[in-house]
Amino acid sequence: MNKELKAKLTTLPKKPGCYLMKDRSGTIIYVGKAINLKNRVNSYFIGVHDYKTTKLVANIFDFDYIVTSSEKEALILEYNLIKEHDPRYNVIFKDDKSYPYILLSDDIVPYCKSIRISKKSKYKGKIFGPYPDIGAANNTVDLINKLYPTRKCKNLPKETCLYYHMGSCKGYCAYPYDENECQGIKDQIELFLKGDNRKIITELKAKMNRAIEELAFEKAATYRDLIRDVEYVTSTKQNVQVTRKESFDTFAYYVEDGYISIVGLFIRDGRLLYRDLHIDNLYGDPYEEFISYLYQFYATHLLPKLLVLDKEIDHELLANSLDLNVNYFSRGFKYQMLKKAHENARINLLQKKNIIKKDERYQEIIAGEFQKALGYVPERIELFDNSHLGGTLTCAAMVVYEDLRPNKKEYRLYRLEDSYDDLKSMKEVLYRRYFRVINDDLKRPDLIIVDGAKNQILIAKEIIESLGLDIRLVGLGKDEHHNTAYLMSDNCDIIDIDPKSNLFMFLAGMQNEVHRFAITYNRKLRKKKTFSSLIDEVPGIGKKRKTALLRKFKSYSAIKEASVEDLSEIVPEALAIKLKEILNKEKTEDD
Repeated sequence: MNKELKAKLTTLPKKPGCYLMKDRSGTIIYVGKAINLKNRVNSYFIGVHDYKTTKLVANIFDFDYIVTSSEKEALILEYNLIKEHDPRYNVIFKDDKSYPYILLSDDIVPYCKSIRISKKSKYKGKIFGPYPDIGAANNTVDLINKLYPTRKCKNLPKETCLYYHMGSCKGYCAYPYDENECQGIKDQIELFLKGDNRKIITELKAKMNRAIEELAFEKAATYRDLIRDVEYVTSTKQNVQVTRKESFDTFAYYVEDGYISIVGLFIRDGRLLYRDLHIDNLYGDPYEEFISYLYQFYATHLLPKLLVLDKEIDHELLANSLDLNVNYFSRGFKYQMLKKAHENARINLLQKKNIIKKDERYQEIIAGEFQKALGYVPERIELFDNSHLGGTLTCAAMVVYEDLRPNKKEYRLYRLEDSYDDLKSMKEVLYRRYFRVINDDLKRPDLIIVDGAKNQILIAKEIIESLGLDIRLVGLGKDEHHNTAYLMSDNCDIIDIDPKSNLFMFLAGMQNEVHRFAITYNRKLRKKKTFSSLIDEVPGIGKKRKTALLRKFKSYSAIKEASVEDLSEIVPEALAIKLKEILNKEKTEDD
């Protein structure tokens, strides 16, 4: 511990607030809250800690603190600081998006759709969920639209659409409707979404049996498939049914060997809908990390009617901070669900711990080999590659590795000026990237890797220095077979790395990753251009009709295979004939 840090520790106030730990470069690496700042911050530097906390403390070079008037204020401030600075050692809820829900609108004519929602979202209708992913929510909405004559259009058109002619809508836009009948449909949908499938299953089975009696076997098979879909959608892998239709969330955590496992269970109308699982390294106090996680979670999710937690958790703090009913139950269904959350947290951590440890041992090996090769271990690496098709559709990709793991949220794609000159393209993408880094004060890498050797390094070095940046730079050189062969420093010296080493394989994997990312983008541009250029040859087909064609047929290949009759459903017949001629001509040329 340096003298300045030691002296600063003695000046801390015995008041609630937040503390921000910084590394040697001034980067915030950990944010925490405390009822007593002096006691909490000093605890990091006193006594013996586990390996992970010791690792955190070893990187603390300085700290700042902000005094608050209460622990509640400190919790809210901690959330905002974590969100702003994304400290590498904090337990952070990683998902940007909330879980999907289903909205049953409160309009007279019922309308269903899948949505993502937070506690600050505004909606008109009843919300059901959460669902594990958007696919599950969309599948449920699709099933509802098959089972019930709901309004399919968000805004009622002026005339009946295809849904009416298919018999899945009653033509609310063109024909009078009974409001009581609409309310009855809404009530049935609500029961269905709450898991009560008895009535609809009975009706479908009766229809299936009638179809069999009439020898309408295709229709009977359709009803059979609907029955199967209903039973699947209204059940869960851990389905729990109780007489009292209770709705609440419950969370618990388990700690072992420097890891924390947090599990949330979501119970709606007596059914266990879904489980949230988060396992992470633990650097601070587990209780504080758990409280912080809950606040982060409910900042991006719909608040439940009730949150069930252990009695040791500060219910009042969370209730006041989240405006939420928080309670503990010592028996009954809620207590059983809390116990189940504890059990899931423990079992999942024990099951995944060996996998995590194996991965961490591998990271330690890579870190050691980086230290040997470069003299340091980079915390953030940015790697670039270019791609083009005969000098056209030129683009570039950047992949990012943080703590020697890919961070796909930070990946970036760039559309560049068309050129055969790879060096020119590299110059453009590097300038655009690091001008943006400076201008927007983005996180800076401590290692840049370019795909190439001397020429690429010299170009990259010129751009980095022209922007006044001091960032280490290396290049990945290739042999005559275009395989990764060596590492070159920014002084154009070859850095010896054993081709059989873990580091060599790690670098080759990074190179493959950025190449894959760039090629995928180039193919996407190629496909988009091919389609657009063909469509543009047909006068009378503009942006709206292009969009309508893609919405109808889903893909370019499907449009190519469509008949004139099919195309005429979207565009006038004359345009459909002309488009088909052009598509057939292009198809012949491809063959």
